[in-house]
Amino acid sequence: MTKKFTVAYQVKSLVLLSTVLFGLSACASHQSGNPSEIYDPLESTNRFTLKANNMADKAILEPVARGYRAVTPKGVRTVARNFLRNLNSPTIIGNELLQGDLQGAGNATKRAVINTLAGFGGTMDFAAEGGIPYEGEDFGQTLAFWGVKKDMYLMLPLIGPSSARDLTGMVVDGFADPLRIHLNDIDQRHLQYTRLGASIVSEREQLLDIVDDLRRNSFDYYAVIRSAYHQRRQALIADQSADDAAMVNYDEF
Repeated sequence: MTKKFTVAYQVKSLVLLSTVLFGLSACASHQSGNPSEIYDPLESTNRFTLKANNMADKAILEPVARGYRAVTPKGVRTVARNFLRNLNSPTIIGNELLQGDLQGAGNATKRAVINTLAGFGGTMDFAAEGGIPYEGEDFGQTLAFWGVKKDMYLMLPLIGPSSARDLTGMVVDGFADPLRIHLNDIDQRHLQYTRLGASIVSEREQLLDIVDDLRRNSFDYYAVIRSAYHQRRQALIADQSADDAAMVNYDEF
């Protein structure tokens, strides 16, 4: 299979998947009334999936994340997080442009250039120290900007909380990621799998204390996770900072 054919096939697959999944998320956006409510028609299935995810997490991912925290100094974990974030720069810039946010795209480009060149390949976040904070953008947020507002909540096996709109974004971002495409083209897929695994472990390590607290103190763990996910996504769509988006209100639970 030639490289030209491979790229064409990837583009065709991306267009097909985006059309189908965008249709799903658009349909979900018209099936509820009050925009403040979380549309969860699959709650019984989602609750079962959460239980299965919890078992898998406690058996595999949580021990790995705890081991990572135990053997890796905090400074090294921060370096790893910075590096992984920097690798996402092309996707962030692309979504900023799709949302018509030229200032956001410019800031993301500046961050990528500064941190890649001066920050030792993105391991140091000198851009944030210079007043350009990290702002994550994905195609799920782009869909929200395009008008897909009301969303069907989903609990995905092994992945966790999501929605029809954000699942669409996840697939599109994955297929369109320039680094993934490049690694596939040079037959270095194992590096992409390594990047994915490192991102999962890094994210889970950052959530260790939060998840522990929620499991201990939540009357309805499922409802808390659902509400937290919804609040965080709304904050990100509103272009709040990553730190602000992480702050959710659990008082009602």
